[in-house]
Amino acid sequence: MASVETLVGAIRLRRPEFYCERCQLGTAPLDAALELTDRHKQPDIQQAAVRLTKEVPYETACELFEELTGLPMSAYTAHEVTQAVAEGVGVLDVAPTREEIAAKLTVVAAGPPWRPILLLAIDGADVPTRPETAKGRRRGRKKNRAKRAQWAGEWRQAKGVRLYLVAEARIEHILSWQQVHTDTELGAALRQVKTAGLISEAQVRLCVIADGAPWIWNQVLALFPSAVEILDYDHCCEHLYKIAARPYGDHPARPYEWCQAAVARLFWGEVPGVIWGLQRMHPADAQAAEAIGKLISYLQRHQERLDDRFARKGGYPIGSGAIE
Repeated sequence: MASVETLVGAIRLRRPEFYCERCQLGTAPLDAALELTDRHKQPDIQQAAVRLTKEVPYETACELFEELTGLPMSAYTAHEVTQAVAEGVGVLDVAPTREEIAAKLTVVAAGPPWRPILLLAIDGADVPTRPETAKGRRRGRKKNRAKRAQWAGEWRQAKGVRLYLVAEARIEHILSWQQVHTDTELGAALRQVKTAGLISEAQVRLCVIADGAPWIWNQVLALFPSAVEILDYDHCCEHLYKIAARPYGDHPARPYEWCQAAVARLFWGEVPGVIWGLQRMHPADAQAAEAIGKLISYLQRHQERLDDRFARKGGYPIGSGAIE
């Protein structure tokens, strides 16, 4: 006797089961005939849940699901179902068509006389994952889910992109793609988007905005060499604040005074002035000297991406908040 849930309600199903003592595996032929899954919730419920989780957070999706169907669903189950459906999905499977993008472009282009800005924001973040070693089977028919205490979490980097149009005071979303994968795999996904003609550089002013991670700019230079490149203003300011307290030793007020002045110079695109100020500093110790040297190299490496005055005049954003 099996109990399953469908959109018509909970059903108790009586069907024969066969079990092999030698291989310790079981089967129920009627399950295959009725296309039942090994989950309690069946494909029609799973499909409805995925449609909700695509639009709203898991908790909200579960609340809406129970309100519409009368059947409860936990956020954990919704996540598991969505992950199973998303297995093997590529970036072009979730991307809008060229016609859909062209329609959005037409709406945005109807405003200012100049070409609209298409922003490509790229970022990465470390996330905790469950390693393959945490999965296993118990002898018999039932799966054995490893308990949290039996395995150590594995931190991996999720890399993602977001493509959107800047329309005066709002943004018009085009595409988001985040995966736990390498920078090469992310580059391959971006190449698919470019090859499919979803990014028409002749119709827009393409701009790439990101932090200072080398893997990001390596991919950008290979795929979009003519794009306007902007280093995220807030990330750069964060580097300034980290070293601000080092050079002045026992003068707690001076780091903040210097940092505020440096941030203002960055805002107006005066990167050489910030570098000059860093070069004139007298570090209190070797660690401070090393930190200052790294920041100078960082600013010199990204100097052309820090022309925030030019960016603001052109209508380009200087912050990567849309991908954060």
